[in-house]
Amino acid sequence: MTTQTHDRLLIIDFGSQVTQLIARRLRELKTYCEIHPYQNVTEAFIADFAPRAVILSGGPDSVTRPGSPRPPQAVYDLGVPILGICYGQQVMMQDLGGRVEAGDTTAEFGRAWVTPAEGPRPDILNGWFLDGSGREQVWMSHGDHVSALAPGFEVLGTSPGAPFAITADLARRFYAVQFHPEVHHTPNGKTLLQNFIHDAGFTGDWTMGAYRAEAIAKIRAQVGDKRVICGLSGGVDSSVAAVLIHEAIGDQLTCVFVDHGLLRQGEAEEVVTMFRDHYNIPLIHADEAELFLGELDGVSDPETKRKTIGKLFIDVFQRHAGEIEGAEFLAQGTLYPDVIESVSFSGGPSVTIKSHHNVGGLPDKMGLKLVEPLRELFKDEVRALGRELGLPDSFIGRHPFPGPGLAIRCPGEITREKLEILRKADAVFIDQIRKHGLYDEIWQAFVAILPVRTVGVMGDGRTYDFACALRAVTSVDGMTADYYPFSHDFLGETATRLINEVRGINRVTYDVTSKPPGTIEWE
Repeated sequence: MTTQTHDRLLIIDFGSQVTQLIARRLRELKTYCEIHPYQNVTEAFIADFAPRAVILSGGPDSVTRPGSPRPPQAVYDLGVPILGICYGQQVMMQDLGGRVEAGDTTAEFGRAWVTPAEGPRPDILNGWFLDGSGREQVWMSHGDHVSALAPGFEVLGTSPGAPFAITADLARRFYAVQFHPEVHHTPNGKTLLQNFIHDAGFTGDWTMGAYRAEAIAKIRAQVGDKRVICGLSGGVDSSVAAVLIHEAIGDQLTCVFVDHGLLRQGEAEEVVTMFRDHYNIPLIHADEAELFLGELDGVSDPETKRKTIGKLFIDVFQRHAGEIEGAEFLAQGTLYPDVIESVSFSGGPSVTIKSHHNVGGLPDKMGLKLVEPLRELFKDEVRALGRELGLPDSFIGRHPFPGPGLAIRCPGEITREKLEILRKADAVFIDQIRKHGLYDEIWQAFVAILPVRTVGVMGDGRTYDFACALRAVTSVDGMTADYYPFSHDFLGETATRLINEVRGINRVTYDVTSKPPGTIEWE
């Protein structure tokens, strides 16, 4: 638990894939909160944590199942406002004397519309139902449903599949909603959360300045007088982590920049210049392109690529750690989206979407402990922290770049020829986006070179070159994304430039897949 002086909101996690979005919304509202798995929330924990309010998250289980996750009774006895979301609503009803039943005809998944109940509107609904339509769009994801309210609760809003979509016991300041106010697809959900924390008396004193100060204190307490090596990729995440740690412990930090030969055009030179010359941070430039590309030769399976890169990345660190006397810690720019895609809530077996080489258990033989000061932050929060630390906006606003680099933008076998084509194509695409003033509207943009060759005609000759796919998405947090709606003129102009300027490409496509069902990267 973080040591701090702010009023705290406790989020009890029942396993929803979007629980961290609750925290993200609250941080945007300058409210300090912590997420803790329901298994860890004991009576003793609650007494120590002393929350000013509690939110019960969604989750995949059914409260009708014996042994399903529940909060301790002490949560309800605190006398503070409580908000139950989806599974959290069902838990409240079941625990407090209501009834929950299996879904069947009342299951709802996706967009739904909530209409208000008759009667006066309590403060929790301030700012809702004001656009003249008499309803609000929300995002539902539930099979079970509340069939009878607990004593003291009343209905505030309904939807076609959830007659108790918004409920409240106003006397106890207990609120419960069947939808997810934390997700982007509930457009006015943030207002409802703001009403809740206002009711709880939070003053909005949680800022990136506060996070910076507390993170520095935490790093100093963890590291002491020992040395830290930081895995520096040149992206926003690892760079912000490095500058934050350097501010905390100064020259106890040494950055190791592993150049795996899978970076964008000119990126290695930019990283070395920025950190050695501008920030004066001790930096080891480990040019290991031949090692990585040699090991990846002939590899086409995406998960094997990631694991190969991850293993080599750690091996390189292990070698350089041995050169730094007193190095006991490895710093990484791990973010929450990396964690949520790599680790199941229960800690048990789960379907692996994709592995991340910067997440979890470094081998014991390495002898280094992890420092991950950004692990609970989303990308936009990292950027806000970077600005707080004085990093330039031109750098902070850069699009995300994956740890495995161009390897996962090169489906199929990786070759030096394909990587060189990909670097040039990516540079042209990004230049086009900047020229048209679109860069800051887009969350992430890149080119993927496809594992197919196509027939083309250039001049009077026949070509047989690679096809490529352009990918550009908009997103709030990287957990969901939509493709960017370029004009046909832009796409045509970009395709012409790519075919004319990048030898080896004769066909250009645009990827219009959202996330989900796709991922942002191709592998």
